[in-house]
Amino acid sequence: MFRGKKYKTVAEKIEKNKLYAVTEALALAKETKTAKFDESVEVHIRLAVDPKKGDQQVRGAVVLPHGIGKAARIAVITSTKATEAKEAGADFVGAEDLIEKIKLGKMEEVDVIVASPEMMPKLAVVAKILGPRGLMPSPKTETVTDKIKEAVEMLKKGKLSFKNDNTGNVHQVIGKVSFETKKLEENYAMFLDAIQKARPSGIKGKYVMTISVCSTMGPGIKVTL
Repeated sequence: MFRGKKYKTVAEKIEKNKLYAVTEALALAKETKTAKFDESVEVHIRLAVDPKKGDQQVRGAVVLPHGIGKAARIAVITSTKATEAKEAGADFVGAEDLIEKIKLGKMEEVDVIVASPEMMPKLAVVAKILGPRGLMPSPKTETVTDKIKEAVEMLKKGKLSFKNDNTGNVHQVIGKVSFETKKLEENYAMFLDAIQKARPSGIKGKYVMTISVCSTMGPGIKVTL
């Protein structure tokens, strides 16, 4: 992969095989940004799970104390709670009409989809579209619920859903490089706690294998466990 001169310059600040304490790693992530925009700070965690096994899937939700620097764009798919969803601040509200838009690829700007239970059978037709994007509503991430108002309000406050990918890794934004390091550290701690609580019961021994942090366009920094 081609790396620009600026990337190579900032990468020299990071010792290749060193494991950094989280405070130092997050400070370095801020320092090694390469873009002019306010990059996100990301956490990448490799877990000792077999993503092919259904009982080893890692899923969960967490409210970060300082948010991630932007409000989530939320779509609510419901035939019973439309008024509640709108009053709570959902960006898109509908039923079959929104499912049709998903089919046609017209819902690209959505970050989270919440559904009331009666709509889940109808969402099956777009599961293959939503699943790879991490947008399929699920009871495990509390995005299938009768409590639409509460769900939307919590998402607007910064509640995030996470799950492992098909290689057993979890990736999550925990803020912006413009955040104070202390706030990033508190978000990181809350997210890591949520990962630990989502540990599948079938996993014996070591669960979290490696952790690294980085800015959106910056180099990875390994964090001590």
